[in-house]
Amino acid sequence: MSFFVDSTNLLFLAISNFVEIYLLLIFIKLSLAWFPTVNWYNEPFCSIGKLTEPYLRLFRGTIPIILGMDMSPMIGILFLQCLMVIFRNIKLTVY
Repeated sequence: MSFFVDSTNLLFLAISNFVEIYLLLIFIKLSLAWFPTVNWYNEPFCSIGKLTEPYLRLFRGTIPIILGMDMSPMIGILFLQCLMVIFRNIKLTVY
């Protein structure tokens, strides 16, 4: 039983770490979007775009554009942060 609990806790921690790394990639993409000289067809920018764009596309259009800025990634980031907190705080124990 302890093996199951330990492996489940490890899985939850791995999911939390994956979400944290994915959040970092999203922040990098959003930060680079402010620079007009970034060529999104060159590596590593192309890979960052391919990894993050499908997720960000889910939220595009949910919040209207304000002052020329797309605020919809905020919803995606907030959702990922909530997931990260949930998975980081789940701890199974054996009595």
